[in-house]
Amino acid sequence: MTQVWERVCELDALVPDRGAAALVGGHQVALFRLSDSGEVHAVDHLDPFSHANVIARGLVGSRKGVPTVASPMHKQSFDLRTGQCLDDPEVSLQVWPTRVTDGWLEILIEARSGAA
Repeated sequence: MTQVWERVCELDALVPDRGAAALVGGHQVALFRLSDSGEVHAVDHLDPFSHANVIARGLVGSRKGVPTVASPMHKQSFDLRTGQCLDDPEVSLQVWPTRVTDGWLEILIEARSGAA
């Protein structure tokens, strides 16, 4: 299985605990760099409740040790690791794996079978 990683931005361009939006593989993605752990998370930018692309503007925090983002529209909180809505277990955001390579944030956009 060949993985396709897309280079998105320099890690230093992401302000800790603030969201940023990016177009990755044709999809709007919200990016978050956490100040306490240094982890970077990528989730849907589209709020499933309001259907507006606003998640990157959400408030970063935590709930019981789980890193979260709260939608700026209706304040539902989402687990940044899994995308699961903590206020409505039937709803979730898509999550993309991230990695940092040579100071650049990369997002896994697909995995392909066979040779590259």
